[in-house]
Amino acid sequence: MSFKSTGPKTRPDPVKPPRGADPVATDPHPPSWTQSRRSSSSASSIASFHSARFPADEESRMLASSHELKSQANTQFSKQDYSSAISTYDRALAELPSYLDYEMAVLQSNIAACHLKLEQWKEAVESCDKGLDGLERELPTKSSKPKSKSKSTRPETKNENKKESKDTDTDGRRGTSKSNNGTKRSGRLNSDTESSGSDSEAESSSPGLDPRDEDAAVVEIPSDADESSALAALSLSDERKADIHRIRTKLLLRRGRARVSMEPETWTNLSAALEDYKTLQSPRYLSTLPPPDQRTVHQALVTLPPKVSRAKEKEVADMMGKLKDLGNGILKPFGLSTDNFKVTQGEGGGYSLSFDGGGGGGGKKG
Repeated sequence: MSFKSTGPKTRPDPVKPPRGADPVATDPHPPSWTQSRRSSSSASSIASFHSARFPADEESRMLASSHELKSQANTQFSKQDYSSAISTYDRALAELPSYLDYEMAVLQSNIAACHLKLEQWKEAVESCDKGLDGLERELPTKSSKPKSKSKSTRPETKNENKKESKDTDTDGRRGTSKSNNGTKRSGRLNSDTESSGSDSEAESSSPGLDPRDEDAAVVEIPSDADESSALAALSLSDERKADIHRIRTKLLLRRGRARVSMEPETWTNLSAALEDYKTLQSPRYLSTLPPPDQRTVHQALVTLPPKVSRAKEKEVADMMGKLKDLGNGILKPFGLSTDNFKVTQGEGGGYSLSFDGGGGGGGKKG
C-alpha cells in the first residue's frame, strides 16, 4: 500500500486560548508597606496580650488572698517551720497576678530566707534571681545602649530635627515626678521576712536614700516596645521606689550569702558572690544598710578575692590536667607524651611550642 501526497505538507497552527485582561492589584500599598504593617500589628497584639490585666475587683480579690496566705507563712516562719512556710509562700505566689512584680519579689525574698535557714543554698539563689528579675522589670537599674537612628524616608530640615529632639527631652523630664513629701520611713533591712503589709504600709525604708538621685537620672526609652514599661517606671512614686530598693537590697544580701555558702566553692559561685557584694558596696546600697550588714559586706570584700583566686587556680589546674591526660592518650601509640612538648613564653608576651625528643619518659622503655 502506498500513499500519494500532493503539495507541501503543512502543520496546523496551535489554537491559543483567548488572552484575558491583566490582573489589577487590589492592594493600593506596596508589599513592603503591607509587610511592615502586618509585623507592627503582630507586635502590638503580642504586647497587648502580655500587658493584659485582670479587672480591678478581681485583682483586689487575688491580692487580698495572697496577702492572707503570706501572713500565714510569716507566722510559720516565726515558729521556725520553714518547710511549711515555703509551701504557703508558694501558694501566695500562685494567687498573685503574674504582672505584680513587686509583690512577687517580696514573696521570693521570703522564700529565699527560708531556704537560707534550711541551708538550701542553690534554691535560695534561684529564689533571689526570680525576685531580682521581677524588680528589674518594675524599676530597671541597667541602662540600655542607645540605638542608632534610622534614616527617615521623608526629608527633614535641621530645624525640625532639633525641635523634635528638644521636645523629646522635655517630655522625658516632664515624665519624671518629684515628691514633695520629705518624710523618711525607718525600718530593718536585715529582717528575715517581710510583714504582711510591707508593700502598702510605711513601715520600713532606707535611711539616707536620696530620691533626687533617681529622679534626676536620665531615663532612656530604647524602643516603642519598651515605651510603656519605661513610662510606668517614671510614674512610680518615691515611696514605691524606696520599697523596691529595700527589697532589692535584701535579695542581693541573701543571694551573696547563699553563693558564698555553696559547696564546693567554685570559681563561678565565688566570683558571682563577689559581684553581689561589690554592688552592695556602692553608696546607693551601703548607706541604707544597718551596721551589721555593712560589716558583712566589708568582710566579704576582704575575704572573697583570695578565695576567688584560689578557686580559679584550682579549676585551671584541674582543666590542664584533664587536657594533659587526653593528650597523653592520643600520643601514647606514637611513643610520645605531652612532656615531649614545651611551651615557652617569649619576650613579647607570646608563646612558642618546641619539641624535646628526650624529655619526660614518654618514650617506650626497652
